[in-house]
Amino acid sequence: MSWHQNRATSNSHKFPLILLKKANCYISCFFFSFLNLQPIGKTILFSFLPILTWLPSYPVRQYLFGDVVSGLSTGVMQLPQGLAYALLAAVPPVYGLYTSFYPVLLYTFFGTSKHTSIGTFAVISLMIGGVAVREAPDSMFSVSASNGTNETDAVLDTEARDARRVEVAVILTCLVGLIQLALGFLRFGFVTIYLTEPLVRGFTTAAAAHVFISQLKYLLGIRTPRFRGPLSVIKSLVAVLIGIPTTNVTAVIIGLLCIVFLFMIKTINDRFKDKLPVPIPGEIIVVIISTGISYGLQISDKYEVDIVGKIPTGLLPPAVPDFSLLPNLFTDAIAIAVVSFSVSISLAKIFALKHGYSVDGNQELIALGMCNFVSSFFHCFTITSSMSRSLVQESTGGKTQIAGFLASLMVLLVVVAIGFVFQPLPQTVLAAIVMVNLLGMFKQLRDIPGLWRMSRIELAIWVVSFIASVLLGLDFGLLVAVGFAILTVIYRTQSPKKIILGEIPNTGLYCDVDEYAEVMASECTGIKIFHSNTSIYFANSDLYINALRKKVNSFWLSGVLCWCCKNISAEQGNATTTEKGDTPQLDDEQTNGKAVEPLGDSDPEDTHNLHKPLLQENINIHSIILDFSAVNFIDSVGAKAIKSVMKEYAEVDVQIVLAGCPLLADLRRLQFFEGTVTLDLLFPSIHDAVLHCQHRVGPRPPSPTKRECCSDHQTLVESCC
Repeated sequence: MSWHQNRATSNSHKFPLILLKKANCYISCFFFSFLNLQPIGKTILFSFLPILTWLPSYPVRQYLFGDVVSGLSTGVMQLPQGLAYALLAAVPPVYGLYTSFYPVLLYTFFGTSKHTSIGTFAVISLMIGGVAVREAPDSMFSVSASNGTNETDAVLDTEARDARRVEVAVILTCLVGLIQLALGFLRFGFVTIYLTEPLVRGFTTAAAAHVFISQLKYLLGIRTPRFRGPLSVIKSLVAVLIGIPTTNVTAVIIGLLCIVFLFMIKTINDRFKDKLPVPIPGEIIVVIISTGISYGLQISDKYEVDIVGKIPTGLLPPAVPDFSLLPNLFTDAIAIAVVSFSVSISLAKIFALKHGYSVDGNQELIALGMCNFVSSFFHCFTITSSMSRSLVQESTGGKTQIAGFLASLMVLLVVVAIGFVFQPLPQTVLAAIVMVNLLGMFKQLRDIPGLWRMSRIELAIWVVSFIASVLLGLDFGLLVAVGFAILTVIYRTQSPKKIILGEIPNTGLYCDVDEYAEVMASECTGIKIFHSNTSIYFANSDLYINALRKKVNSFWLSGVLCWCCKNISAEQGNATTTEKGDTPQLDDEQTNGKAVEPLGDSDPEDTHNLHKPLLQENINIHSIILDFSAVNFIDSVGAKAIKSVMKEYAEVDVQIVLAGCPLLADLRRLQFFEGTVTLDLLFPSIHDAVLHCQHRVGPRPPSPTKRECCSDHQTLVESCC
């Protein structure tokens, strides 16, 4: 062998090592040059590509083994779920495999959650399928075919129909991605606060009901039309019940056997999860066995069982979506974008809280937007986090996004090399996989007893979200649920807790006199401290003022004082007569629960003695303190209402002061401190206000005459009513 040949042979053995060294050199140069960027540019790049923050310091020895095991386990689950959820999306099964590869790969670079598994999800797939069926119904692709008897029958062109539905799903995914990207760049991650947990759980439970009923026809091997819109669940269920006489017995037997087997495997995984190194991959076992049986027994030809059908080998070249379909899909895209993000961020926050790291809602929006937008050019439909796969990824030792990356590579291997093996797979098996995976969502029905004990309002949100989504469809149901949740917020601001505070002796602490009676919380003499845990604005300012008047018994300060003057005059010899109904009736809240008999034919002297303790208590009130510590904001209407009531009480020599107010700048902007209302009436704490009011006590002004009293009574009664 010549010297040149020996050198070439030697270099050929060293070629992979040379490539690795060059790659390492390029990566090192990239990171060194990146570190020399300006701080602002570095921050922007780090936030847009979170992988740059953790990959350079990735602990290979501690994390790699767990990520490899987790990635393989998750990839095994993604294969059958991708095939199954493609049927929900009304597209051929192979597109579920594409969707299990591209978006998962992209999320590794843009996502911030270390444990969520991105990919196909039943709820999102069902919503996409509803839109695809609406835009490309079977009736559009029925063609006439002539038979031997010169009669024409309608024949469905399934290839053209499926191609059109793929176009609809792809452009819808592209639009969803654009919406999520826009929301992410505009920092709209906070919108998740309007999707409260009871709302999301009620909605996903309703979506599980939709998915379960939609899979019945595949389990039974019958053919029914696909319904969409209000009452679609009921229509689908009725269609399945009508089609039961045409049930394919072979398909039912195969499906039920798969359901029993998968349920047993899930039970074993849950019971022995601490002893099993990895969960038993029940889905892939079922797929492999049923595919082999289907191929060996030729059940598609002999027993007319529907199978997956043709799965092309390899990846399709990228293509630009058909943007002519956009105008009809915008509303659907908004609903899908919101649901996709809400499900993903909810799971991400659960795992982040459990493992002690944080997720960025805005970056998650950007990550989902990039996954959906870019993947739409590679024939994928919308993705989000999967609850079942995320639990597997976390429980099998996954530490970082590397687990998802490895899962996507496993799916790629199947698509490129052995995808055709799954062509004989019966569709009833995929329906069984979907149904068993819905068990986790149906377990959310257990929320109802807990919410009944904890919060009736949150229970109402859960129930309304569930019922509206089941009956009206997922899109309209989500809209109704969000609207109802916002109404509950308005209801809570208009029905706040209204209490009178008292001091715990020798502490300077002030608490509810009713709730803290055991610790001797008592009212300060001559001072009423009013607390309401709500903001004051146009919708509840009148309610706030009315609650204040009731709690401090302002009616007694005017109306009963007028009656008292009459009785005082009677005692002095100026006999007066009272007509039935002179003193208005007071409810329990106005009298602090004390029994008060109306004036009528009863003896005036007895009535006067009955009211004397209550009169003595309320006529001696000289100050009212409004605790503003729980007031988050106040508008011009609320400021005017507070200022008006302060002037009203000042006319009867009762001073109103504010304590613990965090809204000084807002009140100044609203020109609150003008005229008789000055900054001297504002105190940093309740105790400071109490000390001021106690030092204010001095000689009381002379009692008003009967005519003046009646005049004041008439004025205040009119304002109260």
